[in-house]
Amino acid sequence: MSAEATNSVTPGQMPGAVSGAVTPTATRRKARPRIDLRRLGRAALLGPAARGRLPDAISHVVEAHRARHPEADLEPLRHAYILAESSHRGQMRKSGEPYITHPLAVTLILAELGAETTTLTASLLHDTVEDTDVTLEQVRDQFGEEVRYLVDGVTKLEKVDYGAAAEPETFRKMLVATGNDVRVMSIKLADRLHNMRTLGVMRPEKQERIAKVTRDVLIPLAERLGVQALKTELEDLVFAILHPEEYAHTRELIVRNAARADDPLAEVADEVRGVLREADIPAEVLIRPRHFVSVHRVSRKRGRLRGSDFGRVLVLVNEDADCYAVLGELHTCMKPVVSEFKDFIAVPKFNLYQSLHTAVAREDGQVVEVLIRTHQMHKVAEAGVVALGNPYAPAPDDPADGERVDPTRPGWLSRLLDWQEAAPDPDHFWSTLREDLAQDREITVFRPDGGTLGLPEGATCVDAAYAQYGEDAHACIGARVNGRLATLSTVLKDGDTVQLLMGQDPASEPSREWLDHAHTPAARIAIQRWLTAHPAQAESQQQSEARLAENRTGVRPSDVPEPEAAPDQPAGRSATGHVLADLPGAAVRLARCCTPVPPDEITGFAVRGGAVTVHRAGCAAVARMKDGGRAEVGVRWGEAAECRVTLVAESFVRPHLLADLTEAMASEGAEIVSATVEPPTQQQVRHTYTVQLPDAGHLPGLMRAMRDVAGVYDVSRAQPQPQGD
Repeated sequence: MSAEATNSVTPGQMPGAVSGAVTPTATRRKARPRIDLRRLGRAALLGPAARGRLPDAISHVVEAHRARHPEADLEPLRHAYILAESSHRGQMRKSGEPYITHPLAVTLILAELGAETTTLTASLLHDTVEDTDVTLEQVRDQFGEEVRYLVDGVTKLEKVDYGAAAEPETFRKMLVATGNDVRVMSIKLADRLHNMRTLGVMRPEKQERIAKVTRDVLIPLAERLGVQALKTELEDLVFAILHPEEYAHTRELIVRNAARADDPLAEVADEVRGVLREADIPAEVLIRPRHFVSVHRVSRKRGRLRGSDFGRVLVLVNEDADCYAVLGELHTCMKPVVSEFKDFIAVPKFNLYQSLHTAVAREDGQVVEVLIRTHQMHKVAEAGVVALGNPYAPAPDDPADGERVDPTRPGWLSRLLDWQEAAPDPDHFWSTLREDLAQDREITVFRPDGGTLGLPEGATCVDAAYAQYGEDAHACIGARVNGRLATLSTVLKDGDTVQLLMGQDPASEPSREWLDHAHTPAARIAIQRWLTAHPAQAESQQQSEARLAENRTGVRPSDVPEPEAAPDQPAGRSATGHVLADLPGAAVRLARCCTPVPPDEITGFAVRGGAVTVHRAGCAAVARMKDGGRAEVGVRWGEAAECRVTLVAESFVRPHLLADLTEAMASEGAEIVSATVEPPTQQQVRHTYTVQLPDAGHLPGLMRAMRDVAGVYDVSRAQPQPQGD
């Protein structure tokens, strides 16, 4: 990495920041001066204030906190600062500032996002246990269990104890803590943002390593928790380090656009203000510039950028209903681009985000995107879970039962916490975590019982099974998607309804093929763990699947040749049932193309050798022979006797299916004359059996028994085929 790239991230400054509109991230919110670390350092070195007075060093924090929480008790912040300052006294950052400036800066970031007092208190103390002599017991004794838990959650594990596994195991510990209290990750994200802002003092190779972990883990976590204000700035800081040339090019595009005389975004914003003023809808209309990475993405997507591509128009209103009123006015008075409309109010994103998205076209062909949301939605869009305050504070009308129920724990976090327990080692956890977080979107699928499952985009029915049933999903034999039978490899779409079909065998085994269709770590880990724990069964599966692929499983037709009708049989009697024919002395046989059994309607035709072949009346061969001028022979069923029938079973692929199916058939007194198994397609397989029964009365029971076999979803008589005799 070049020296220029290293210097582009300087302490307390956005990478490559310039004045005015050139720094999109800085202008996205109300402009504020960057925290002056040197002034804070001097204030910190003066030591704590007199008893009862707030130290000057936390005045920025107090100001930001009181703006969001005017009634907040500031004593915990004063107490936490005094402990943190005295504990870190004498420690210096590599940038030259006193170390206390770091927890101060992290706490200010959270205060500006609207974090409540407990989070800010823990933020001031977040490095004390890790870097000083302060213990968790002291934190609990002085500040309570909640603060102790938050500080413990962000405290790193020691390399001396964990070696190379320290980083992944620290993140594992942090994620588990986040599962109980999302404020843990809020502090970690703010901590990483300040460290990224001041990363320029590090060696280039260390900058790159930290930037990659930030890109792969922290930024996706910020996105999933809805903390867009942190996520977008982290993206820009990482962009500057890992892609300095593209960053410089994007910065130049932003600089050139800022120097333009005309601004289509400002013109559209003025037009929107006029429309809403005339409609008497109170609203605040702002221009929301895109941050560096967003401009870069649009540039790669659209090529040459126009003025409208550098930002969006943001409309803020008071009530949800006002959002739709604004939308109606804009679509009535301006030219909407209907394909750009999205309603994230009625259907919020998985990370709490709510807004209406639309776009309007100008006469010059430029398209301006418009975001419409309430002020409260805007707070949540910027700060995500941080904007929720203390998610564990009981509502005034709720009884205090002492239980902590986390309303902010989303589906993706629950899934992550489930599979991390089964991750066999730190390296596997670390690689799987990055892979899991790389999945950008989440979909919601519905269960027939009214419940929902949150899954990553691209998830299949296999993933849905393990998300709903855990390791009990080994017994899954199929699925219905939107009411129709579907293979377990079916990729689900947002809004699908999924009914999972479960077998009853407690010893059910997952198929090796499921690994090819498992998209989520939870499914892959569960399947692989079973295969590893049962090597013999896994090997047997592999061999069975190979045989199925070659169409060599089960009883092969070549093993049991189909018997021919004997010429010396009594007239009118078939080899597989009692049929009387109106042709004296003729041997009778049932046609193999349709295998009729009582009480099927039947007809006969004389064939070579003086025999009569009996077909089901609906057989396609009957029409063909009639068209060919063949004369029909009257036939009818005689007394009950043995009969032969061909059945087709359709099933999902699973281990031991063939053995279970043939056992069920044998229990009904069916003798298998021949069988074929077609090569499986999309985890479905079709079996065709010709069986001998004592009499036709056994047929309904046989078909029921076959359908009851786990994995079999349909059994039917073979359809008449246009075959010759």
